[in-house]
Amino acid sequence: MKLSAALLCALVAVQAAVLLAAAPSAQAGELQVGYYGKKCKGLENVVKWHVIRALKANRRTGAALIRLLFHDCFVRGCDGSVLLDASYDNPHPEKVAPVNIGLAAFDLLEEIKAAVEDRCPGVVSCSDLLIYAARDASSILSNGHVHFDVPAGRLDGFVSKAEEAQAELPDSADDVQKLIANFARKNFTVEELVILSGAHSIGQGHCSSFAGRLSEPADQITPAYRELLKYKCPQGSNPPVDNNVRDEDYDVVARYMPGFTSRVRKIPDFLDNSYYHNNLAKIVTFHSDWTLLTHKEAFGHVKEYAENGTLWDEDFADSLVKLSKLPMPAGSKGEIRKKCSVINHRLY
Repeated sequence: MKLSAALLCALVAVQAAVLLAAAPSAQAGELQVGYYGKKCKGLENVVKWHVIRALKANRRTGAALIRLLFHDCFVRGCDGSVLLDASYDNPHPEKVAPVNIGLAAFDLLEEIKAAVEDRCPGVVSCSDLLIYAARDASSILSNGHVHFDVPAGRLDGFVSKAEEAQAELPDSADDVQKLIANFARKNFTVEELVILSGAHSIGQGHCSSFAGRLSEPADQITPAYRELLKYKCPQGSNPPVDNNVRDEDYDVVARYMPGFTSRVRKIPDFLDNSYYHNNLAKIVTFHSDWTLLTHKEAFGHVKEYAENGTLWDEDFADSLVKLSKLPMPAGSKGEIRKKCSVINHRLY
C-alpha cells in the first residue's frame, strides 16, 4: 500500500510527538546559587578547568561563549536551545538562523558535558553549563574584573526554531528605537542595552553583518575606519572581522589609521570598556553600536562607561546574571540532556 506524502509527514510528526512525550521531562524550579553543591560536587571547578584550557589555546573561544549565552537566553529563555543540531524532526534549529552566523564553542561545551556526565550522570543541564562557562570566560578575558555567582537549576528545552531566533534576536543593522523595543520585551532597560552592547569589545563579526557600514557617511563612521573595513571585506567574500579595532593586525591599522597604532593590543579579546571609547570615536563595526549615540539616554550611558571602566565591569556582571535568569516560556518542560546537541529521545 502506498502512502501519500501528506500522510507520511503526519505519521512522522505523530511519532516525534510520542517519543517526546515518552521522554522524562519536568518544569524548571527556582534558580539557586550553589544548586549543584551536593548534587555534583566540584562541578564549577571542572567547567573552569576546561574553559581555561580552551582559552589558553584560543582566546577567541571566550568571546564565543559569551555570545552563545546571549543568543541562547534571548530566545525562549536560557534553555540550551541554541545548542541543538539540525535533525530529521527539526531541520532548522536556532543555530542555523542567519542572525546566528559565526556562533562557535559548541565542541567545547560537548567536551565539558562529557566530563560532567562521567562525574555526575544525568544531573547537570547543558543550559547551566553554558552559563558557568560564559561566566568563567568573562572573568578570564577581563582579568578577573567581571565575575558573578551563577544561579543554577535550569532544564534543557525541547524546542529550537531558526525562525524564532531570527525574529527575537537584535540585528546588527537595527536602529536604536528598534533595539530599545526589543530589549524592553525581555524587561531590559536602555541602560542595560548599552551595558550588554559593551561585549562588542571582544569577538568577531562577519562582513555580512555590517555591510551597510561600508557606505555610511562620515558623521556615522570615521572614514579611515570605513576604508579599513572595506579592505577586510573584499567584494564577494564574507570573512570574520575583529569587533574591536584594537585587536586588528598592526600593519593593517598602520596603513589605514596610523594615528591609532599605539592602541593596538598584542593580545586580543580583552573584555573592558574600550568599546565605549571606540563608539564615541565612531570606530565601531555595527550600525547597532553607532546608533546608540543618537538616543539621549543611551548616549549618556556610553559616555558614562567610557569614563568609568570599573562601573561597567560591575554592571556588566549584573546584566549577565539578569540575562541568565530569563525563563523558558510559561508551561514549558525540559530535561537534562545527555549530549548538548541533541534531545535525549534521539539518542535511542
